[in-house]
Amino acid sequence: MTGRLILEDKTVWEGESFGFEEATAGEIVFSTGMMGYPESLTDPSYNGQILVTTYPIIGNYGVSDKSTWESNHIQVKALIVSNYNQPPSHFSSIRTLSQWLKDEKIPALQIKDTRALTQKIREKGTMLAKIVFDGKEEVEFYNPDLENLVEKVSTKTVVDSKKGRKTIVLMDCGAKENIRRELIERGMRVITVPWNYDFIEKRLRFDALAISNGPGDPKKALKSIEIIQKALKLNIPILGICLGNQLLALAAGGDTRKLKYGHRSQNQPALMEGSQRCFITTQNHGFEVSKIPQGFKAWFTNANDGSNEGITHKTKPIMSVQFHPEARPGPTDCNWIFDFFLKKI
Repeated sequence: MTGRLILEDKTVWEGESFGFEEATAGEIVFSTGMMGYPESLTDPSYNGQILVTTYPIIGNYGVSDKSTWESNHIQVKALIVSNYNQPPSHFSSIRTLSQWLKDEKIPALQIKDTRALTQKIREKGTMLAKIVFDGKEEVEFYNPDLENLVEKVSTKTVVDSKKGRKTIVLMDCGAKENIRRELIERGMRVITVPWNYDFIEKRLRFDALAISNGPGDPKKALKSIEIIQKALKLNIPILGICLGNQLLALAAGGDTRKLKYGHRSQNQPALMEGSQRCFITTQNHGFEVSKIPQGFKAWFTNANDGSNEGITHKTKPIMSVQFHPEARPGPTDCNWIFDFFLKKI
């Protein structure tokens, strides 16, 4: 079946369907990653978004079991590719990408000229979009930034890994599974809590706080910001990742703003301040820290556009990065961030 992608500027793109055939709407964004589509599709940071992949061949290695995913289901509203490749060829594949999308009721279109579509998003900035099918009920445009998406993707219960040398509270604002894996592999006990769970008021015993990635506008997660402010007053060691970088900055008195089209790729260059070192990083975010709070300094800066890629406190063990040190999908250049933080506890 042919489907149509309609942008808010009235541009229409036709494509061949290979997913679930039902209308949907969201914010259209693009990712320049060459691999890792199962991890990207299950990344909660993509909640509310229609994802365009610029790498032309998608689906060629199928879909493996849930142990490799970043959450337990697909998070994107829809998927746009240039060339859907099947049948897949990989020893770990248990089904095709098309079947997975249909099983989870996620629309997907094969639109040949994704380069032109990406250029439009780069020129105009991130836009609202919808996908419609002839003979099917239409939908209105939907702006995910108007909602508190963190509440939608966060865990609803406290989850305790129970064993470990030190205890880390992980504030789940849409946490990727590999953040938990990296901490547990380093011998940490990880207590994952909902975005609005006041672990300080509950007198939880722990050694450090990790604030996860997540979707949408950080200013909507007001309860998370309030809890982080309490942690800051107690000088608790803190590590923020992606959205966690923005939430930490807001809690400490800084500010955030929306980027023109965001950073979504596996090749974003992050320059470490005060050095000549540049790390190649995985990123997935649409907002940035626009004002570094008092008492903090820039830790990393994006070499492409000069935007902030992390902050660190001048005297306390409190730090955050805008990129993904857990690196799923890779590269693993900044995996050392976890070890650096844990040594500060």
